[in-house]
Amino acid sequence: MYWYDFQGLMFLIPALLLSLIAQIVLKATYSKYSKVPSATGMTGFAAARRILDAAGLYNVQIEQISGDLTDHFDPKVNVLRLSSGVYQSSTVAAIGVAAHECGHAMQYAEDYGPMKLRGALVKSTNISSSLSFIVVLLGLFFGIVEIAWVGVILFGVVVFFQLVTLPVEFNASRRAVAVLEGYLPAEENKGVRKVLTAAAMTYVAALAGAILQLLRLITLVSGSRRR
Repeated sequence: MYWYDFQGLMFLIPALLLSLIAQIVLKATYSKYSKVPSATGMTGFAAARRILDAAGLYNVQIEQISGDLTDHFDPKVNVLRLSSGVYQSSTVAAIGVAAHECGHAMQYAEDYGPMKLRGALVKSTNISSSLSFIVVLLGLFFGIVEIAWVGVILFGVVVFFQLVTLPVEFNASRRAVAVLEGYLPAEENKGVRKVLTAAAMTYVAALAGAILQLLRLITLVSGSRRR
């Protein structure tokens, strides 16, 4: 039991630290550039509408939602939702986040492969995430290692989803930076890159954390076979 607890901490602590550091960096960077007004005077909404229209995506609606950094593009209803702090603000951070979400709308319109794959994986990932640990524990409790390995495979789906998410997010950020080069001064574009890079690191940390969790499950199930 002591070995198991120590083993679990070996995987859990690095995962938590990576996630914590990524979130701290994101909040600090976003907070910094949320205080830097854009010389263009554009709000997040205005920037998003301008970018979408320039891409011919007139049918994509923009809605304001509550929350902090809850911005997202919903392909099911073709709606881009911006948090209040982004929708109404004319700061470098707000414009950068809005442009990033526009990048997702452009991906969807162009049938960008990784985005389509991620969308197809959402349901199976939700199911796998809910069942994986339960299946592993049931397999270990009843001493049926084969069932425990099914749980490991289920969690592997979660890891694969996180892996597919990376190119989707990085590509959306690259699109945002590229399109804003025509709208923002060079110094503001530099701020946008920093905000979007910090946001991207949270996805890298999420993938790393998922991989560590998968390794923990593999080690746990492998150890049970030896015992």
